[in-house]
Amino acid sequence: MNCDTMVALGEVTVDKSVIFGKNSDREPNEGHELRYFPPQDYKESDMVHTTNMEIEQVDHTHAVILSSPHWIWGAEMGVNEHGVVIGNEAVFTKEPERDHGLLGMDILRLALERAKTAEEAVDVIAGLLETYGQGGNHGFQHKLKYHNSYLIADPKEAWVVETADVYWIAEKVSKFRTISNCLTIGDKYDKIHPQLIDYALKKKYCKKKDDFHFSKCFTASIFDYRTWGGRGTTRQSCTTSRLFEKKGKIDEQYVMAVLRDHNTTDPNWTPAKGSMGSICLHAKPITVPSQSTSSMVVHLGKKFITIWVTATSAPCTSLFKPIFMFPLPVPYTKRTPTGQYDSESLWWQHELIHRAILRDYQTRIKVIRPLQQQYEQKWLTKIQNLRTESEITAEQLKRFMTDAIMESLDIERQWLEALKNTPLKKRNGFLYTRYWNKRNQEAQMPSIP
Repeated sequence: MNCDTMVALGEVTVDKSVIFGKNSDREPNEGHELRYFPPQDYKESDMVHTTNMEIEQVDHTHAVILSSPHWIWGAEMGVNEHGVVIGNEAVFTKEPERDHGLLGMDILRLALERAKTAEEAVDVIAGLLETYGQGGNHGFQHKLKYHNSYLIADPKEAWVVETADVYWIAEKVSKFRTISNCLTIGDKYDKIHPQLIDYALKKKYCKKKDDFHFSKCFTASIFDYRTWGGRGTTRQSCTTSRLFEKKGKIDEQYVMAVLRDHNTTDPNWTPAKGSMGSICLHAKPITVPSQSTSSMVVHLGKKFITIWVTATSAPCTSLFKPIFMFPLPVPYTKRTPTGQYDSESLWWQHELIHRAILRDYQTRIKVIRPLQQQYEQKWLTKIQNLRTESEITAEQLKRFMTDAIMESLDIERQWLEALKNTPLKKRNGFLYTRYWNKRNQEAQMPSIP
């Protein structure tokens, strides 16, 4: 699916910490879940059951926080207890996609569970591709196969890994970097599959070794609609320019703003006018089949890791909530979402708000903005104050997280009531309305305010 991932290293951030951000773009009714798994030890004979296949387990796995489509064993993005954070992207190459292998999202989780540094995660991914390959269906209701790229960071550095079937190439990040649904590594790289260049020559993707350029050699044909239709280069250019504009002053709040960017200057823009060029992606008929179903910003601080999550669709309609590397409070994880509406699921509770706003975006987005801004500013300030304290206990962080989450749930309830009392001033066109009516019927949604 279409996603956007970014990282800013200490040279370009306000407090010299590494900051990571990602939007996960998936199908509209594909419930997204936030998961915590503690560290665990295993026996030599143990196996791990991923989404599609069983593979050998390692003797120890690290604690992880994952943001995942509900039916996937792995994750679209996540962070582990050592401050390794990874986001993946679908990429389409000249190499055919396999029917069997590890999903890109499963590879992401395996790397987080097994690596203590970003570079170690690069090596884990390379080893998994060599041993098991990548493949299988990544789509929920619609079949979709693709290869994967990864942006990996830790508190000191970051790497980009791009793949074409079992082949891979990796580049160490300088200052900041963004990736989207396109290959970005050219003729400069730091690690590479030992047979990659020879394979490119054999397939006549380039004429000689000096001509090797990974993106030019392996990007899918212009006749492959998945490449040009996804507009990955447009979005990657947008996120890169946004980080460049703010280099030296990048903070968590700014990365949140980039993830909410619709890549437009139209003051009357609405999701019905949207395109695949938006960072904050909104589904619409024919041209935009997916939407931003969850977002994450990770601050890899010196004292503790702060993970800002929406765990809900459309960051422009959501709250970024601060969490830490602990099990989440029960009210926040009361029910795992599925592909159908569930009033006990946080993700689906927010869908009532999200889809109500879609009915008249310009009118209704203003209803949620004041509390959205107040909440995030309040907790950003609290986090900054917490970072200045000489000692921080686990109990402090747990209380902090619980308070922030409980307040966010109360705000969502206030939003829903306010939207019920906000009349529609402008209605969407027939095709757009019919599209969302069909998605709502498929999900067995209650009446949308």
